[in-house]
Amino acid sequence: MGDAIITAERLVKAYGRVRALDGLSLTVEQGIIYGLLGPNGAGKTTLIRVLATLLRADSGTACVAGFDVHRNPGPARQHIGLAGQYAAVDDYLTGRENIEMTGRLYGLSRRDARTRAADVLERIRLAEAADRQVKTYSGGMRRRIDLAASLVGRPQVLFLDEPTTGVDPASRRDLWELIKELVHTGTTVLLTTQYLEEADHLADRIAVINHGRLISEGTPDQLKQRTGGSVLALSIDDTQREAALKALLDVHGGHASFDNRRGKVVVPASRGVDTLREALHRLDAAGIRPDDIGLHKPTLDDVFLHLTGHLTRAAS
Repeated sequence: MGDAIITAERLVKAYGRVRALDGLSLTVEQGIIYGLLGPNGAGKTTLIRVLATLLRADSGTACVAGFDVHRNPGPARQHIGLAGQYAAVDDYLTGRENIEMTGRLYGLSRRDARTRAADVLERIRLAEAADRQVKTYSGGMRRRIDLAASLVGRPQVLFLDEPTTGVDPASRRDLWELIKELVHTGTTVLLTTQYLEEADHLADRIAVINHGRLISEGTPDQLKQRTGGSVLALSIDDTQREAALKALLDVHGGHASFDNRRGKVVVPASRGVDTLREALHRLDAAGIRPDDIGLHKPTLDDVFLHLTGHLTRAAS
């Protein structure tokens, strides 16, 4: 692993009795896309807010671009860009005016803000629409303007909190390409997403977070390998689902779950065909006949279901 540009050590953040971050530690290498996955309420946005100096942790330490975000938040902010879940732009300003205003908030002179706005508008392929009011933009264009505003300060680290939420599939893929281009020019991206396909496509490494804790970390392929050699997926009538989950409990050590998105009962098949045989034997003993059965290599959906017990909002 190369030099770390983000480190978090034993971060804790509590809201009353609820620990949004519960001793979380992670390290992000410079020049990569690092994905954060977790169910709603897992602590992803809280972590982003702590690292972006918007929220102070109750305990633990965090550094971004060499600066402690608690002790030196001002210098840290000079190296950070942030795009949240919703486009933080003024509908009644043009795209160019929005970006220039953000540049001025970064402390740039009027001339430098104008120059950098022109640069980032070109980079995000919105130069032609730059002088239209943002209220005339499509959802995908609004997300790109928000991304542009986060880039005007030329950050070393860019935090993207669900950047493609609410945009159409074509615009989402356009944003994917923009994010990859940013990394090629030296920016490190920390990305939270509710789309498992997005994490699989973009992230060099992924951290899975649940209940404020890091429960697994690695490349997408490493996470899939840890789930097991194969996954057993069965189509079972809704009236027999609970009985099937009970019958398939702890098949060869695998935890059976229901995947809402695919409408199937899934079981990690660590022993491949042997797991399939044992599952069918148990279902037969319970008087349950599946409509369809299949073995496949693990996907991130399977990883997420295995680690957290349920899928993200977009996948459920």
